Amino acid sequence: MDSVLSPLDLLAREAPDGPVAIARPHRVAAAALWFTSNFPGEVLYAVKANPSPWVLDALWKNGVKGFDVASEAEVELVASRFPEARIAFMHPVKSRRAIARAFHEFGVKTFALDSEDELEKILAETGGAKDLTLMVRFAVSGEGSAYPLARKFGVSPEEAPALLRRARSVSEEMLGVSFHVGSQCMRPDAYRTAMSMVNRAIVKAGVVADIVDIGGGFPAIYPGMNPPPMIEYVNAIKAGFEEMFVAQNAVLWAEPGRALVAEAGSTVARVELRKGDALYLNDGAFGTLFDATHLNWSFPAKLLRTQESRARLAPFSLYGPTCDSMDAAAGPFMLPADIREGDLIEIGSLGAYGMAMATRFNGFGDAVTVTSKDAPWPSMFGEVAATKPKRARKNKQA
Repeated sequence: MDSVLSPLDLLAREAPDGPVAIARPHRVAAAALWFTSNFPGEVLYAVKANPSPWVLDALWKNGVKGFDVASEAEVELVASRFPEARIAFMHPVKSRRAIARAFHEFGVKTFALDSEDELEKILAETGGAKDLTLMVRFAVSGEGSAYPLARKFGVSPEEAPALLRRARSVSEEMLGVSFHVGSQCMRPDAYRTAMSMVNRAIVKAGVVADIVDIGGGFPAIYPGMNPPPMIEYVNAIKAGFEEMFVAQNAVLWAEPGRALVAEAGSTVARVELRKGDALYLNDGAFGTLFDATHLNWSFPAKLLRTQESRARLAPFSLYGPTCDSMDAAAGPFMLPADIREGDLIEIGSLGAYGMAMATRFNGFGDAVTVTSKDAPWPSMFGEVAATKPKRARKNKQA
């Protein structure tokens, strides 16, 4: 990948015609070091958030040796890159082929499930293996999260005890419980509440859990969403864990995705046309701006010019390059009121579910990736070291 000190350097070169994805491995490193230093258990990265090699390498180099995978392809990706990694197949519904390949070809022995039917599939495709770590996924409230995830997966509290007993009876290794409080959780106490609910099911089942996996949900900073300090989440999780009926040597797992990578990515897009307060860009919902459009969140945005604009900030909506009317982000995205066709804008905090969600619909979606050494957006992890950016010397439109 090419490298710049900051996205402003793109103004001084012949930039690609399409969007430019900005990668900041140093921000992945800062997040990884914070989690491995402060979370009182094992950190498994949720690969789905961003499977880019530069992300995986930065995590591995900075102490994250576990990976939460959700597909056969993700198993193969991690196993081929890091043969010694802990791989947990945490998708509660898997194909028989995916289970068999994960177990027999890649040595995966940790599998999530939320039904007895899924458990029977796992047992059948692993040949009745007794050395499995089985993780029973619970449905918990998504209250307090910006994107609840409770509807699709998870066993109910009423049905959980029977499933826990069944899972315990077939494995001579560890039994775990897991849940997900929802993406972009804004309330640290949501974890403690979920752990209390899971604990009641454990007690009712009369089993002892060896692993408590509190999933993901750790937040990032976006305009209009300023979460409590990350340490408050860790403290709530610690308190909830101490109240649980688990083995004396039970361990905590976490599966952060967004929190580890959101700050590390952004997109530089060109304004192709302006209609009042609507900006038409060369990237959108079917490219790196999936979250900005489909979740209707605001993301930080700034105008890239060699001379800073003195115009007041104004709210804009964004439209992508495809012919689909869904290719729109209401925002508002706050940008200088004098923005015009040909300007470049940087949309930040797209490290999670940016490049990972891109398609090639309508022939758009390809982005060139460039690494940058700056740190322009607020961080959940304190000050992040960055190289002081230099100003571009030529104003050459991309």
